[in-house]
Amino acid sequence: MHEQYQPREIEAAAQSFWDNQKSFEVSEDLGKETFYCLSMFPYPSGKLHMGHVRNYTIGDVISRYQRMLGKNVLQPMGWDAFGMPAENAAMKNKVAPAKWTYENIAYMKKQLCSLGLAVDWSREVTTCKPDYYRWEQWLFTRLFEKGVIYRKNGTVNWDPVDQTVLANEQVIDGRGWRSGALIEKREIPMYYFKITAYADELLESLDDLDGWPEQVKTMQRNWIGKSRGMEVQFPYDQASIGQAGALKVFTTRPDTLMGATYVAVAAEHPLATLAAQGNPELQAFIAECKGGSVAEADMATQVKKGMPTPLFVEHPLTGEKLPVWVANYVLMHYGDGAVMAVPAHDERDFEFAIQYNLPVKAVVRTSAGDETPAPWQAAYNEHGTLINSGEFDGLDFQAAFDAIANALAAKNLGQSRTQFRLRDWGISRQRYWGCPIPIVHCDACGDVPVPEDQLPVVLPEDVVPDGAGSPLARMPEFYECSCPKCGAPAKRETDTMDTFVESSWYYARYASPHFEGGLVERKAADHWLPVDQYIGGIEHAILHLLYARFFHKLMRDEGLVSSNEPFKNLLTQGMVIAETYFRTLDNGGKDYFNPDDVEIERDAKAKIIGATLKSDGLPVEIGGTQKMSKSLNNGVDPQYMIEQYGADTCRLFMMFASPPDASLEWSDAGVEGAHRFLKRVWRLAHVHVGKGLSGALDIASLSDDQKVIRRAIHQAIKQASQDVGQHHKFNTAVAQVMTVMNVLEKAPQATEQDRALLQEGLETVALILAPITPHISHELWNQLGHADPIIDAAWPTLDESALVQDTLQLVIQVNGKLRGQIEMPASASREDVEAVARVNESVLRFTEGLTIRKVIVVPGKLVNIVAS
Repeated sequence: MHEQYQPREIEAAAQSFWDNQKSFEVSEDLGKETFYCLSMFPYPSGKLHMGHVRNYTIGDVISRYQRMLGKNVLQPMGWDAFGMPAENAAMKNKVAPAKWTYENIAYMKKQLCSLGLAVDWSREVTTCKPDYYRWEQWLFTRLFEKGVIYRKNGTVNWDPVDQTVLANEQVIDGRGWRSGALIEKREIPMYYFKITAYADELLESLDDLDGWPEQVKTMQRNWIGKSRGMEVQFPYDQASIGQAGALKVFTTRPDTLMGATYVAVAAEHPLATLAAQGNPELQAFIAECKGGSVAEADMATQVKKGMPTPLFVEHPLTGEKLPVWVANYVLMHYGDGAVMAVPAHDERDFEFAIQYNLPVKAVVRTSAGDETPAPWQAAYNEHGTLINSGEFDGLDFQAAFDAIANALAAKNLGQSRTQFRLRDWGISRQRYWGCPIPIVHCDACGDVPVPEDQLPVVLPEDVVPDGAGSPLARMPEFYECSCPKCGAPAKRETDTMDTFVESSWYYARYASPHFEGGLVERKAADHWLPVDQYIGGIEHAILHLLYARFFHKLMRDEGLVSSNEPFKNLLTQGMVIAETYFRTLDNGGKDYFNPDDVEIERDAKAKIIGATLKSDGLPVEIGGTQKMSKSLNNGVDPQYMIEQYGADTCRLFMMFASPPDASLEWSDAGVEGAHRFLKRVWRLAHVHVGKGLSGALDIASLSDDQKVIRRAIHQAIKQASQDVGQHHKFNTAVAQVMTVMNVLEKAPQATEQDRALLQEGLETVALILAPITPHISHELWNQLGHADPIIDAAWPTLDESALVQDTLQLVIQVNGKLRGQIEMPASASREDVEAVARVNESVLRFTEGLTIRKVIVVPGKLVNIVAS
């Protein structure tokens, strides 16, 4: 055993051993309990960042621990390899996205392997390869034929620079999240997944996910947004509209119907189009509205704008004529593209009505009183007793809901309805680097799914995009084809799928990644699924996790899986954060400097109070701790840290610095401290092994001092088992190892029994650390005399008898103040403890001249003498 801790050699040897032994390749072993641990797979951006390192280390610790419990553990890895970043990088570097992607995968895989992850690489999947997306297309065609996927025109966010559709979440302050371009609204043909058909089940089955953070479930409930309300029809005023019909609206507050003073429609609504005929001013306003975002968050904060039209509708109960306005706060794809405006009881309507001097009529008595003065008060939203509502006066919300529903139903102008905020999932993207949509457009047959024997529709990989939309639309060799039904000349679909589709089912493909008979082999799926532990960032709480849950239910209904949910337990890891330093530029921008390039000044409490740039000695501003990112220049290169300190040091620091679900603040001193600790472990083991391995421990003949040492060892086992196994508090498990190391370093090594006890302690340290620092643990285990590798060892067994104490140290207090200690047999009664405490020298001294009024004994801890 080398005297010095040499992580480079130790880690290379351990990884070579695991590779040669194929230690992490697993198969369906019916005789073992399974455990499927999965971390969200990475996008091959080129380099690992510290967020990756933390995420995958957390998953690896859990996987290795479960393996030590004797379970058959699956931990796979793959690549979320389609998407716009590859296209943008390809345009910048003038190479095909495929080349850029595959090169990045090769480099990042090498980096991941250097972390020593217990990954079954034989199951690796890459979403941009035909052997993967073939099955996505296969499922697509089946769902298209059943109507679960359909095609229709939709209003979308169009990024004119990236030439593609963006999801609402990708529009920030009206601009594309990647390009920064002002977003336009466009109506184009789109393919949609009918996720709304599963809205109720997606909502209700959240209650079955006991292993998910409540915060994530709440976010999903809000996103699905189930609400009970009423569909109300406002008949057209034929004199102004010139035709029969009715304007449909959905409202969750039918009790306020008598307070409607106008209606507002979206810019794309047919009534808006009708009103704009021959009205250039209204046409211009509609065009302006179409240029805005379709994201709800943006709609809520933007300035409310509108224009009146010459059109009117009739109030369904009173017949009163209500003016029709076109308003920018009404979205065509939410509800029916129209709202009944009740300014007295809706904040957006109120803001709009005040701006355009429209009537405001209070019809609910709230805590704000019967009047509705400006400005808006939150109380105006309250439920209450109806006022100014004719025959409905005096009714509460539920009674008014029912009475107004009956009145509308009698006129065939309304009915109760449950509505969801969730909308069908539009998956069409006008980009090249994505999974081709397997549809052929035929003039005679319409939209025809590509037959199974013609799949996959292969994406050509030698294309260098130029950014002007999808190059596929300009490639006759790709889109020219024959109709699968009639054989006539036809055109292949050139849109590709949203990359969220690939990440919605990858976890299932890992169960049988080489299966050629379908998306997943049912036997393998039932063996491994659902995933026992899923790990990833909370930023994926809504879209990815919701889509994956939806896809799982689709696969279940196709007979591919038997479970209802994809992930039993979810751990959302915190961010890795670091200090930021910058200077403000003349144009108001910020020039950020890497922390390594900054000299910092700290106060007596180690708080940073000043900073200067090393290169020029001039001050820089302190930006506080923020998430590591390229834009803030506060990232740390994992590869550099691994090369300098070793993967085990990085893993140990990551797991010790904070609990997995909390943010981790990067600290160079913390990394150095982790490295020093591993050197301490190595040094103690080296001294022990150098003296020759000891014989077996004779538990029956342990001295009292030796029992104290063994108690510390088994206390660490007990606590670490709870921390790792039940709570995922790896930081406190590491703290237990540090505590027991303090004891072992001071333990005597004079006798054979002393050395046997130290052997047990070092073995325990290696075993508890094995999931966290697997390389050094592998080598220590070998050096401690074990022929079998630690990867096949069991988690250390707790000896409860070692925790039993013959004697206890009890604190003595007099009137709550510490005055000494006494040692008592663990079996001593309260009376015995009190009797010894009363005659204790310190007690006698501090109670002299006083009368003892009360003696409080807290078993196993303290005695408090109350005297006056």
